[in-house]
Amino acid sequence: MNLWLGILLFGGTVAAMEGFAYVAHRWVMHGPGWFLHASHHRPRTGAFELNDLYAVLFAIPSIVLLLGGVQLGWWPGFAWIGAGIAAYGAIYFGFHDVIVHQRLPHRYVARSLYMKRIVQAHRLHHAVESKHGTVSFGFLWAPRAEVLKRQLRARGGRIRASAEPD
Repeated sequence: MNLWLGILLFGGTVAAMEGFAYVAHRWVMHGPGWFLHASHHRPRTGAFELNDLYAVLFAIPSIVLLLGGVQLGWWPGFAWIGAGIAAYGAIYFGFHDVIVHQRLPHRYVARSLYMKRIVQAHRLHHAVESKHGTVSFGFLWAPRAEVLKRQLRARGGRIRASAEPD
């Protein structure tokens, strides 16, 4: 397979995963999958939460595509797509679990406008503890905090002080 096509498949998959993540978060996790995701909207009492099972579920297609594209003789493009899914998962883990929720100790402080926007958007997402009335379902792209605050108020949501942007 042409290297450039592989890189294009990889990059396109990483980009497309943000759309997939938005849809899954908005209509699955805050819908019928709330029984797992609800744990993420409550204080964590240990190292893991039920919501972490989504990472396992979302890793399965990546593993299958990588295995098929590399070892089982499937079209090699599948391996690039599987690698793109895995890369998005790693980026998500770094942004969401490490930087935003500080599940691993670090001293990083968001200083760039982009990083501040992502962190603020996620805090505003967590301003509502139920599956309804939340805002900002993306992970690597988010509207400005002012837009999200307006949406929360329009939905009757009250912004908790802990969710206010810095």
